[in-house]
Amino acid sequence: MPFRLKPHKPYSFFIEHTERSGSRLLADQLHEQLVNEAHRPIVLVCIGSDRSTGDSLGPLVGTFLEERRIRNLHVYGTLTKPVHALNLVETLHEIQTRFHQPLIIAIDACLGRLSSVGYVFFSEGPLAPGAGVQKELPAVGAYNIKAVVNVSGFMEMMILQNTRLHLVYELARFITEGFVDFDSRIGRLHHEEAAITRLRQSRDESKS
Repeated sequence: MPFRLKPHKPYSFFIEHTERSGSRLLADQLHEQLVNEAHRPIVLVCIGSDRSTGDSLGPLVGTFLEERRIRNLHVYGTLTKPVHALNLVETLHEIQTRFHQPLIIAIDACLGRLSSVGYVFFSEGPLAPGAGVQKELPAVGAYNIKAVVNVSGFMEMMILQNTRLHLVYELARFITEGFVDFDSRIGRLHHEEAAITRLRQSRDESKS
């Protein structure tokens, strides 16, 4: 069952990946929170490494999104070109240089309570990548998506490395479908705005 936390800042929403129509519900929340920012370039930073099963969620999401050929979102972090601890600062600098006022959404795996495993969290505010495994990295994003892939505990790097690929894969697919739906909605919005602009220009020309 999806839940939206009681109205207060910062915004947060969470849902289990097995929830029926869950990806559509995630897309609903993405649209509700970001539709007023759609004029800005929306950049997804999919953080992680394919060298660790649990940490491969971000690169899997980035790869799946590239395969779906989304048109209105920009993706960094794939299995071919992952974004991780060694190149995160460089990647963020590249994004700020390439785009004007980008809206960054960070996507990463995390560890949590047993009852939270399999849940996806969409929250306002930056992500602190590597915090669960004692790495100091810059905070990323105006919003973030975290997927709980396993239970936190002792030797968390080992836990990530021994996380089931099936769960990580299913979580990545779930998140991907949410963003594909959201991408199509943003595309329709841009199309409608372009049509309105053309109509106004046509009216102005007819008056002159």
